[in-house]
Amino acid sequence: MEIIISNNANKPIYEQITSQIKAMIMSGELQAGEAIPSMRALAKSLHVSVITVRKAYEDLQRDGFIETTVGRGSFVSAQNKEFYQEEQQRLAEEHLQTAAEIGRVSNIPLAKLIELLTLFYQEDE
Repeated sequence: MEIIISNNANKPIYEQITSQIKAMIMSGELQAGEAIPSMRALAKSLHVSVITVRKAYEDLQRDGFIETTVGRGSFVSAQNKEFYQEEQQRLAEEHLQTAAEIGRVSNIPLAKLIELLTLFYQEDE
């Protein structure tokens, strides 16, 4: 499991770990039931504090991406994709709400906003 930490990033280190593990789970690189490194092992390999990794693992567990069992370790949860998709949808809704407010205040027609969203959505296809 390769995680790249940037000291120059706007995100705290634990959030960088969390987002990269979530991305690995969503891409299928990490499968349901698969063990992830222990907190100590990951902290050592990333040259960060165990407390930092613990915070990332706590967030991953709270969000349903991993399950941790004392004495056995941490494993990828089977129900993680739904959690991630819900989280991403909520984030998209926030951005769309902001775009809609800008459109209303600036008198940008709804059709134009829909056209722009469609263009951006299909950009990489």
